[in-house]
Amino acid sequence: MVWLETKKVFVVLIGAVLNAIAMNFFLIPANVYASGFTGVAQLLSSVLGSFASTGILLFILNIPVTILAWKKVGRSFTVYSFLSVFLMSFFLEVIPVIHVSKDILLNAVFGGVIAAVGVGMTLKWGASTGGMDIIAMVLSRMKDKPVGTYFFTLNAIIIITAGFLYGWEKALYTLVTLYASTRVIDAIHTRHEKVTALIITKKSDEMKKAIHDKLVRGITTIPAKGAFTNESKEMMMIVITRYELYDLERIIKDVDPSAFTNIVQTAGVYGFFRRD
Repeated sequence: MVWLETKKVFVVLIGAVLNAIAMNFFLIPANVYASGFTGVAQLLSSVLGSFASTGILLFILNIPVTILAWKKVGRSFTVYSFLSVFLMSFFLEVIPVIHVSKDILLNAVFGGVIAAVGVGMTLKWGASTGGMDIIAMVLSRMKDKPVGTYFFTLNAIIIITAGFLYGWEKALYTLVTLYASTRVIDAIHTRHEKVTALIITKKSDEMKKAIHDKLVRGITTIPAKGAFTNESKEMMMIVITRYELYDLERIIKDVDPSAFTNIVQTAGVYGFFRRD
């Protein structure tokens, strides 16, 4: 357990470094903006000038969100997410802003891809980079409505403001960054707020107990039989949020490493779904 937590901290650290490199080497020098709270911090920093840096503003913006997460989400997730924000803010201050390339398209693409690798790694290991991810998690627990609208609204404000400040060409390159980062995060983790796990295992009793102890999610069991082996098994169906995917993966690996698991997108949930 200690080794697992150490690896998790290390992954969060690497994710924060990658995000800071993407910002200071590519996006900030080119006046191309990231998504979410990071982009908001960039905008505020460009308006305020030398009064406040992007790293400090990012940290300040995430303080109320962290308090919200502590009350509504869970302590472990919040601690690691706050650690990610703190480390990213720290590295944004420590790593110098360097013009790696004068080509704005290269800056937009590489900045988006490198930042997305950092975000995807952090999400995959059961944490987040704060900001809109935490707000999305809270909203997904409060109501079964798509949170993409909130992401779109905030990013639209960032793009429009960037257009007014630096010209609409820079705003269009910001769109390139957002597209590249979204595609990479999709490949590493998932952008779906809810997913359905179909777990086929011979250890259904142990699996059910472990899942209920950790996640407190409803499970539906369906009798199953292997077509090749004719072995009798059970298929367990469970709907979770994407932020619980890491915990579910750890449970399956600990209880039955040979279990077959299929993770599919959940477009919507009707009926009871625990939101607390």
